[in-house]
Amino acid sequence: MIEAPSFHALAAMLLTVAVFVAFARGKPSIEIVSLFTIALIGVFLYFYPMPHTQQTDGLALAFAGFGHPALITICALMIMGRGLVVTGALEPAARVLEQVWKFNLQLGLLVSILLAMFLSMIVNDTPVLVLLMPIFIALAARGAMPASKTLMPLNAAVLIGGMATTIGTSTNLLVVGIAVDLGMPQMSVFHYTPIVLAAALVALPYLWLVMPRLLPDNSPEAGLAPRRFFAHLRVTPQSELVDKHFDEIVEKLPGDFRFEERPGGAFAVGQRMLISGTHDGLENAIRVLRGQVAPSWVIDEITSDSQERGEDIQIVEMVVTADSRLIGRTLATSGIADHYGVAVLGVHKPETIGPQQDHRKSLRIAEGDVLLAMGLQEELEAFVSGDSLLQLEGAREMPRRSKALLAGAIMFFAIALASVGIPWVGSEGFYLLKVPIAISALTGSIAMFVTGCVKFDRVGRALSAKVIVLVAASIAIGRIVLESGAAGWLGEVLAMGLQYLPAAGVLAAIMIFVTVLTNFASNATAATVGTPIAFAIATELGLPQEPLILAVLFGCNLCYATPIAYQTNMLIMAEGNYQFGDYVKTGVPLVLIMVVTLSFLLVTTYGM
Repeated sequence: MIEAPSFHALAAMLLTVAVFVAFARGKPSIEIVSLFTIALIGVFLYFYPMPHTQQTDGLALAFAGFGHPALITICALMIMGRGLVVTGALEPAARVLEQVWKFNLQLGLLVSILLAMFLSMIVNDTPVLVLLMPIFIALAARGAMPASKTLMPLNAAVLIGGMATTIGTSTNLLVVGIAVDLGMPQMSVFHYTPIVLAAALVALPYLWLVMPRLLPDNSPEAGLAPRRFFAHLRVTPQSELVDKHFDEIVEKLPGDFRFEERPGGAFAVGQRMLISGTHDGLENAIRVLRGQVAPSWVIDEITSDSQERGEDIQIVEMVVTADSRLIGRTLATSGIADHYGVAVLGVHKPETIGPQQDHRKSLRIAEGDVLLAMGLQEELEAFVSGDSLLQLEGAREMPRRSKALLAGAIMFFAIALASVGIPWVGSEGFYLLKVPIAISALTGSIAMFVTGCVKFDRVGRALSAKVIVLVAASIAIGRIVLESGAAGWLGEVLAMGLQYLPAAGVLAAIMIFVTVLTNFASNATAATVGTPIAFAIATELGLPQEPLILAVLFGCNLCYATPIAYQTNMLIMAEGNYQFGDYVKTGVPLVLIMVVTLSFLLVTTYGM
């Protein structure tokens, strides 16, 4: 007969359920619920400390998450991801994938999912997601699927791929290590890979075709047409346009860019034509075509000043007010570059330019026009105040492309450090020393700061307060569930009922139990609690031990249903602007698919 749970175990289970309900409702906000949970645990354990602990031990448990390696790892990975974005290091990879997405959106998503699965089989899943996530954010900005519709399937694919080998996640290594300590033989890297790959094929249609449809479009500009800027493009001697006809270059043009006037013959050096496009469209077209939309001398001057002063180049949008001296002038006669050292890349007009209008007159600046201006902060502020302009929110920094290669090398080194290791000579001779992901991520983030890829005053843009407090709260919940005895009591209850189930039912029940622990506590907790329980159940019921241990390992990786289940879930939360309910809605069906499929495959493989 199983004894009733202790007072603290019952309180821990009730708290976990209450927090889940609050997260799922979305009110109050995740930040408020997380902070309240931490405070409640600290106060409760102060007045009602667990056996053999001091009152202050409860405070240490409640606030331990803020100094936990998992949170430090997540913050460091966010900083490294920021370094890749602001330097434009991932633009070449994004352009390659963009061609696939441009050919067909569904094909692009399928290729991306398969790529994520493959990479996470041989490289730890967290660095894989950190590497791919900025690429998908860039693709979304260039007109592919919204990031909120692709990051969740991408994360699930990374987790499934990481489950396929013993080196895919640190949790896999933990389960295998505990199993060896219990007397089982060591599993090889690809010991159970065929089982996971077969399950992945079953889950693939859901990831590819169903999950994106269940997710909202959380793009900041969802439902709003982006501004279209007009400019005159001048063909330079170095331009890709020289001596080519329009039909020869049309395939290279971004979808959000077009020529408003088409030359009758081949493009010639010095030729000027009216073009239009979104901010990104203009930038990509200028890069591909190597033409000019602003005087080259002012662009060179801005770049030189940026390097000398150590400041980032910014691109901002400014509205022309009724008091501006620019009204009625053209860009050529405005003197903006001479007076302020600012380059105007394009003009957005509230009313679309008609084909019957004279193009040069149509670019005459009027009240309400929006100028796309590039420069350094001091010069841009002088331009705003001097010419009576209104700066809009959402200023963007130009990528520091001179440091792109360096940022990519730092990220590669950090991933290699955690996944492969570094050559090391010790008392045991020459070997590869594998470094914990927390240490490699911290090393990479420090390198990003030292080399200037990420600036200290920009760290706030890389980190998400919502993710930080959510991680801290989830760590506190996981510790109280484990230390109060709640996890152990649930395991005993599970073991009592399994004797009446067939082999497939036993495997599914163990997997679901571990999955619940994973999604509400942590996968480390689930591995620590679940592995010995599965070993004991196998011995008691006379079943082979290996498939039950694998059921625990698989369950630890089925962490799709809540953002607190795994650090990659939290990494995508801010970028995809996800709510707690988005994880539940898309994750629970995937968990059920994987549990049913993996249970059947384990029974079939081991002849149970």
